[in-house]
Amino acid sequence: MPLKLPDKLPAIDLLKEENIFVIDTSRADTQDIRPLKIVVLNLMPLKITTETDLIRLISNSPLQIEVDFMKLKSHTSKNTPIEHMMAFYRDFSDMRDEKFDGMIVTGAPVEHLSFEEVNYWNELQDIFEWIKTHVTSTLFICWAAQAGLYHYYGIPKYSLEKKMFGIFEHRICDGMQHLPIFRGFDDLFFVPHSRHTEVRREDIEKNPALQIISASDVSGVHMVMARGGREFFITGHSEYSPYTLDTEYRRDLGKGLPIEMPKNYYRDDDPDKGPLVRWRSTANLLFSNWLNYYVYQETPYDISLIK
Repeated sequence: MPLKLPDKLPAIDLLKEENIFVIDTSRADTQDIRPLKIVVLNLMPLKITTETDLIRLISNSPLQIEVDFMKLKSHTSKNTPIEHMMAFYRDFSDMRDEKFDGMIVTGAPVEHLSFEEVNYWNELQDIFEWIKTHVTSTLFICWAAQAGLYHYYGIPKYSLEKKMFGIFEHRICDGMQHLPIFRGFDDLFFVPHSRHTEVRREDIEKNPALQIISASDVSGVHMVMARGGREFFITGHSEYSPYTLDTEYRRDLGKGLPIEMPKNYYRDDDPDKGPLVRWRSTANLLFSNWLNYYVYQETPYDISLIK
């Protein structure tokens, strides 16, 4: 089934070039079907890039999906044209009375700040509380995972001595292999990471409401589940496209910032040879399993009954 997107969203043309089946709102509205409603709170500065990365993954499903984009009233994006934000994003205050089958909250480049110092923290807390009764299942990614764990469960974040940057090997935690989110996963799988902070296993394990379900010997806790799959907190970036880490690396080099080459990323550790992509299949499984088992099979047909 196709992915329903707002008319003229830039990602439509980009993804059609990859043979991904997307249709705009005008065509989708003529089809007699109840699509899954997914809302994305996109906190990343390069919003069009993040939109495309996420849409590429949620399109890999036989389900018809309608995607909406949420923005914050308390924060203005400096890296995305205002015309794009006005055309495709709505304020949370305008969406407060709506319900959604699924939600994705992205990372944000504010790791150096405590949560309370982030200028939109109060509004984000309102959204987090709203999520509990208005969304069937939510993916919190990278900084959003740390923010969600802190808001809901009091889990602190810690600064790292150096950036966790590269592609790292992960395992499903013992006793968690049966979870539908891991359907089709290999025993070892790879995930990109790009962050300066972490959450720690010992803090999470103290809270019986939380389950660490996958982790890495190098990059630490990867995925935490709560409320039976209504919340997934993911510290990595499975959604990253092949050259995202390369762009970050070259950007920081150009700024003269202290940055090491992303680990396990370039062929023969040579930036001129480009990346060796080892996370694409896992990323597709992660998002399709989430949509199928934790959204589609759990959400009520009457969306107003979500609670």
